[in-house]
Amino acid sequence: MSKRSLQSHSTHKAIVALRLSSLFVFLIVYYPSFGRAHIFIYAGCSQEKYVPNSPFEGNRNSFLASVVSSSSQAAYNSFAMGNGTSTPPEATVYGLYQCRGDLKTTDCSRCIESAVNQISLVCPYTYGASLQLEGCYVRYEHIDFLGKLDTSIWYKKCSKSVNNDVEFFKRRDDVLADLQTAVSFKVSSSGFVEGFAQCLGDLTPADCTTCLAEAIAKLKNLCGSAPAADVFLAQCYARYWASGYYDLTGAIRYFLQLISSYIYISYVWF
Repeated sequence: MSKRSLQSHSTHKAIVALRLSSLFVFLIVYYPSFGRAHIFIYAGCSQEKYVPNSPFEGNRNSFLASVVSSSSQAAYNSFAMGNGTSTPPEATVYGLYQCRGDLKTTDCSRCIESAVNQISLVCPYTYGASLQLEGCYVRYEHIDFLGKLDTSIWYKKCSKSVNNDVEFFKRRDDVLADLQTAVSFKVSSSGFVEGFAQCLGDLTPADCTTCLAEAIAKLKNLCGSAPAADVFLAQCYARYWASGYYDLTGAIRYFLQLISSYIYISYVWF
């Protein structure tokens, strides 16, 4: 290899290293809010399916369009499409959407748009569907579920590792007790333990308290000594984690993906 080639190769490595260093700084600063809202958590689809081009499909499409439009102005809304008209009862669509309480309006709207795009792919031609992303939720049914308390469990995730630290349990229980007082969205922390909880906007404060009490009880019973756990019921959810558990592991995965793609791009460009 010639001296000029060696210099060129060294310069290339230096440029990549410098750009990766800049990228790492960018990631540390922006990762907590960049892209997290779009992470998929779960989806549920009814077994019943509608016929394409049916009145139900028309109302469903109207509902999804209304959800996207409304999310640019409000973090929560509910709808009844076709109710009280000449449309057959089985064609009526009841639904709602909600964004996580700490999202900005623009981030909420983007999250909802992503959820709406995914729900038709995950649950094609179904009379009922729900889809939960990290930052937002969309659900529709052909029966009226709005405002009716439902504490059935829809999704749970418990970390595989075990924490036997007495101080951790004390801090965790303090966080969960605080979250149980939420009336919509609430964030709590105690020492190195953090968490948040949220009820759907169609619940009364009393029903929200009931739902969260059930969610928190399931967190403790189903996830035991896990240092991080999520429980999503039909109308509320509660989550906790040891500080850094989610952000650090998620950031590492995200950073490694960016590194692999960026090295390839830099190699091609330079």
